[in-house]
This record gives sequence, structure tokens and C-alpha cells, in this order.
Amino acid sequence: MLCGPKGSEEASNSRCSVCGHNAELFELPGRSEKYCLECSADVATSVLLTAEIDAATMAGQETNALVAEFAQLSSRLLARAQST
Repeated sequence: MLCGPKGSEEASNSRCSVCGHNAELFELPGRSEKYCLECSADVATSVLLTAEIDAATMAGQETNALVAEFAQLSSRLLARAQST
């Protein structure tokens, strides 16, 4: 069954998996959820930061700056998710 505008397959009431806003949604590789533009950028950044923190830890490098950036990003995502 087709739904949404002009018979598109995507439902017209699609909502961001993080903030719940009804907006154009984007998929990220390896993720089943869909995100609005702002949340997709933050989720992609968090995936990259996690990989960088892991790599730096394994290499015995300092991670404080990366962890601080990740904490700020996580707080922003949490605040956005709780505002719905």
C-alpha cells in the first residue's frame, strides 16, 4: 500500500528518531533509524568521535579533549530528545 504525498512509499508523518520532529529524514550507514538534518549530523559526529576515542585509547594517546567534545554532543542530543 502506498502512502504519503502523491503515493510515495514513505509515510508523511515520519518523525526523527531523536527529536521527534516531522521533517525530511536521512539515513546513516549502519543505522536503521532515520534522523532530521540536525540530528543526523550529531549522530554521525558521535559515531566518529567514538571511533576516534577508541583509537586514541588503544594508541595510548590523550583523549580528554575528545571525551569533552563527546560529552557536549551527548548533552545536546539528550536535550533535543527530551524536548519532544
